[in-house]
Amino acid sequence: MRVVGVDPGVAIMGYGIIDFEGRNYKVVEYNYVKTEPNEPLAERLQVIYQNLMAVFQQFKPDQLAVEELFFNKNVRTVMAVGQARGVVLLAAANANLTVYEYTPLQVKQTLVGYGRADKKQIEYMVKVLLKLPEERWPDDVTDALAVAICHVNHISTPYS
Repeated sequence: MRVVGVDPGVAIMGYGIIDFEGRNYKVVEYNYVKTEPNEPLAERLQVIYQNLMAVFQQFKPDQLAVEELFFNKNVRTVMAVGQARGVVLLAAANANLTVYEYTPLQVKQTLVGYGRADKKQIEYMVKVLLKLPEERWPDDVTDALAVAICHVNHISTPYS
């Protein structure tokens, strides 16, 4: 099974694609889409949509896993992320992908076993589980890979 995990955002949208066979993960691709802050929001959302559709077309994932919206104190940030998340859901629907949603708590508990794990712990587990090099990339990419790992663990576990 091929899963694409997405961490929605307007400035940076991370994505990670993994194959899962038996109990083995194989990284297919991971990257991010960055939009220009001086561009109008509609154009930035269009860039995200077009890039996602190109990724779906090139890598042909079977399912999409995305983090549920987490409300923080900055309402403007939440609104922008919500709009980007809507674009992700639209792209998934247009690509006929089944969408699975996970809270940040579920992702952290699945990867680290602790719902209040920090970014460093998540990054470490993603790199260990996927056997990735020690290079640095935006947290958005790590989060996208983490949600993909979370998804395959939830669907492959009989009690989930």
